[in-house]
Amino acid sequence: MYYLGIDLGSSSVKIALVEQSTGKNVVVVQQPEEEMGMYAAQKGWAEQDPKDWWEHICIGIQRIKKSHQINGDEIKGIGISYQMHGLVVADEHGVPLRPSIIWCDSRAVEIGNKAYADIGTEKCDEHLLNSPANFTASKLRWVKDNEPDIFAKTFKFMLPGDYIAYRFSGKMTTTISGLSEGIFWDFKTDKLAKDIMDYHSFSEDMVPELVETFGIQGTVSALGSKESGISEGTPILYRAGDQPNNALSLNVFQPGEVAATGGTSGVVYAITDNLSVKESSRVNNFAHVNYQQGGAKNIGKLLCINGAGIQYRWLLNNLDVGSYDEMNRLANEVEIGADGVCVIPFGNGAERMLLNQDIGTRIVNLNLNRHSKAHICRAALEGIAFSFVYGMEIMKSDGIEAQVIRAGNDNLFRSEIFANTIATLIQQEIEIYNTTGAVGAARACAIPAKGQQFFSDFMKNDHVMTFMPLKDREPYEGAYNNWKKELELIKNNA
Repeated sequence: MYYLGIDLGSSSVKIALVEQSTGKNVVVVQQPEEEMGMYAAQKGWAEQDPKDWWEHICIGIQRIKKSHQINGDEIKGIGISYQMHGLVVADEHGVPLRPSIIWCDSRAVEIGNKAYADIGTEKCDEHLLNSPANFTASKLRWVKDNEPDIFAKTFKFMLPGDYIAYRFSGKMTTTISGLSEGIFWDFKTDKLAKDIMDYHSFSEDMVPELVETFGIQGTVSALGSKESGISEGTPILYRAGDQPNNALSLNVFQPGEVAATGGTSGVVYAITDNLSVKESSRVNNFAHVNYQQGGAKNIGKLLCINGAGIQYRWLLNNLDVGSYDEMNRLANEVEIGADGVCVIPFGNGAERMLLNQDIGTRIVNLNLNRHSKAHICRAALEGIAFSFVYGMEIMKSDGIEAQVIRAGNDNLFRSEIFANTIATLIQQEIEIYNTTGAVGAARACAIPAKGQQFFSDFMKNDHVMTFMPLKDREPYEGAYNNWKKELELIKNNA
């Protein structure tokens, strides 16, 4: 028997099949095998058709069933992870009324900024733990202001994962974690955010039914079964946004535990029960998967670093180097600090942790007579690692004390230079695990019946290695301080 995990991203859907009893990963497929399309009718916009998500999910499920000779009855539960902060508006029949406005669409920035000022910055920080910013509530207000005919027809708003659960079950539901990522949750009153609903004149009738993050959120309907190939009555047992789910996938649940991701962008996601919002302009706060209404208030503090893996990929594409392994080999030929060369890796748009400054990528202190592409490779890995450490210092000032850091065995964390630099500077071990968001979503299906410890036991064979802080910290500190000086000069003159 098996669990099925779905990880809906903006570039593709990944679907995992794991054994129900052991959590063993049987297969993960990506659908489509190339990237999904994205529509941008205007600069700063980003939209996708929710029906395309569902089509890719159904095709991916059929691929798994065919390749592994699985029938629908053998799948005993479905877990869903999804791209955060998106908006789906649907009529009473569940039909999307327009394309989804997805996470990276920036059209609602000013709406969120105005709401922050009008409601009151102190009140937003105290109740929402965030600025309304460019999150789902602000995107819904954009529809109300700019597409009133569509807004008038809207029966429910949904997050991307809510829509996928609806297509399986025919029920429109959401979770506290989901509402918090859309800035619809009031952490002080522990209920739907009345200030946001009243400010935007949103009816509470537009909010989907609230269900638990873990548990039977709905079951596959006759139509959902026909379209997906999953047997009617199969329960949906788990749902969360991609960053809370990545943390879950790495067994990060309790205060002091931190999940790190080093993909195209970087993420540090730390669990706390401290409701501090000292750094709310640079760090976001969302209800974690095990936040309980009237119970444990576990918050996920999320810090995003836009300029991470995309910087290293750009170098790969432009340095005439054949592979990341070759880049890492070149970098290892150079001493710590890259002989003074610094890469400031923020060339992927405005950085929230830099108070939304867009300072770009800079390569500084390059000597054309002495330095080679090996120095640039080393400086790039160090610069990205330094940006993680810089972000972790911000989180520490917001009350985070990391006791354990876990990361997936992918992208930047495969580099010893990158991982050793972070571990040594923050004086904290970094545990590397071979798991993915789709696998985590599938395994999470076991939690309602078996509990968190049973889920945690699934990870015992996933541990790849642990990076320990190196004893000689001084050269790393010198290089980091040099990098910070260059960053401050650039910030102050931007």
